[in-house]
Amino acid sequence: MVPITESASGVSFAVKVHPRAKKDAITGEVGDALKLSLTAPPVEGRANQACIEFLAKFLNVPRSSVTIAAGESGRRKVIRVTGISAAQLRQKFSAVSS
Repeated sequence: MVPITESASGVSFAVKVHPRAKKDAITGEVGDALKLSLTAPPVEGRANQACIEFLAKFLNVPRSSVTIAAGESGRRKVIRVTGISAAQLRQKFSAVSS
């Protein structure tokens, strides 16, 4: 299970992005990060935007609730989400991995 940190500013977790994939999907875990495949290329912030849009839709929260807290220029990113608890996040992730 991916470690999830809960704070006053929301919940945070790590993702490893695989750009230029065949489809947008959560494809498993890599170490302590969620593996996220995105169709967008890693140019001009397109993969970052696709990452935010995919996670907002997946978690059923507004796009403005999902931010990249660290790692904007790399494949490994820390995502911060407001408006959702760590327990709700774990439940969503466990539904995908089962």
